[in-house]
Amino acid sequence: MTIIAPILCAGEQAPEPVGNWTSIVRSSPYWMSQGVYQNIITIRRWVLKESGYCSDTDRHILFDMRGQFLGYIDDGNSREATQKRLNDTRRSLAASGRADSWAAGGPGRTGYPFALACDQPHVNIDEAVARYLGTLPTELIWGAWDDLTFATQDNPGPLHDALMYVYETRQRQQRNNLPATLTKYLAGQVLIESSGQQRAHSVANAKGILQLSPSALNDCQIKPANHWHRLAQIDCALRLMDQNARNLQEPFDTRFGHLPEDKRDQLFTLLLVQAYHGGAGRVSALLDDETLSRPAAYFADKHENFSAGDIAFGMVFHNLGRDRLGLASLYYVADVQLATEALCKTARLRDTSFCE
Repeated sequence: MTIIAPILCAGEQAPEPVGNWTSIVRSSPYWMSQGVYQNIITIRRWVLKESGYCSDTDRHILFDMRGQFLGYIDDGNSREATQKRLNDTRRSLAASGRADSWAAGGPGRTGYPFALACDQPHVNIDEAVARYLGTLPTELIWGAWDDLTFATQDNPGPLHDALMYVYETRQRQQRNNLPATLTKYLAGQVLIESSGQQRAHSVANAKGILQLSPSALNDCQIKPANHWHRLAQIDCALRLMDQNARNLQEPFDTRFGHLPEDKRDQLFTLLLVQAYHGGAGRVSALLDDETLSRPAAYFADKHENFSAGDIAFGMVFHNLGRDRLGLASLYYVADVQLATEALCKTARLRDTSFCE
């Protein structure tokens, strides 16, 4: 077994574990969110790319409230053995001072420092990018939906051009009012949600390239025969995001309206991505709920010290364990960011306004 973490030396005293991991979250000062966005993106990159400390997928990596990597373990022969190794490592990290405190994890119980398995279902980013950009002729599309008509059977186009066509058409028609920065994140969501596969279908019955739920498809008045229609999926996702934006705009402006425009737009876009994953109501509570908005109030006052990503993630990190808020929301946004980075490294997109 290899553990890249301090091992207790003779006479070294390990602190007692904290009974409830949420008490560690509650006692962590808000300034600790400096750098958390890039830190989480780094560890999620290892997972998605099977690189770095996840080059061997039979591992767990451990990280703290700032998203800082602290160590890894090789997985045991059973779930119980892996959990014991994680808890031993947590105790060692606390004893050496690399973690301020620790909490034992177990079945249905979160431990601290946090742990993330390298072996997780994830998207093959390179394949998803090729599918999205239509590198292969079989991945080019055409069709019509509502008042939208994209390409033709004789001259089909890539999914990227279809997404931009729908977005620009709806903006021109004043049927949505979304930040221009949203388009690359929506493209990233296509990659993460479905790898761009038209017939993607989850166990929860979410369908299509943007994994829309039955209720969302119904809200968009999409009949079953068109549930997998890619123009309809993009149009519906934009409609839902526009609705989320209208619901979030007032509490967001009240809290963060004084931020510089670029930073404000970036933060709002990241919160829209979070809302797509976890619901606008939960994000709204982070902005204006008496208890859940305390981190946001701090970040709004001290915004010069934090990136837009740090603020978006810090608002969730300091509320973990409340209102069903978990690390999954942060992983989702980080994965979408990584997908957009992959798109913007391609020769097709890197020098375009899409990637600005």
